[in-house]
Amino acid sequence: MILLANFLIALGRIIHVVLMIYIWIIIFRAILTWVRLPSLYTVSVILYHLTEPALRPFRRIISPYKTGGIDISPFIVILLIWFVDQVLVDSLLLYAQQLLKSQTSSF
Repeated sequence: MILLANFLIALGRIIHVVLMIYIWIIIFRAILTWVRLPSLYTVSVILYHLTEPALRPFRRIISPYKTGGIDISPFIVILLIWFVDQVLVDSLLLYAQQLLKSQTSSF
């Protein structure tokens, strides 16, 4: 059980880091849409391909034309990622702690 608990803790930390990196990628993409720098065109294309699958469904529902030209889909996706991070990662860590607690209390 200790091995499973440690695996869940490690998995939770990895998921947390991946989700936070994706949030920063979305933030950088949003910033690059405000500033057009020809030298960062390749970076913009890479960020577009990384984030567009997550942003497109929300952009279809809440079009920038409906919100006065402001694209709020990055904000919605960041909130959704943060929610998933809180629920999933915290649940994994709490479950792992319960496994460790039950293992140590049996000695």
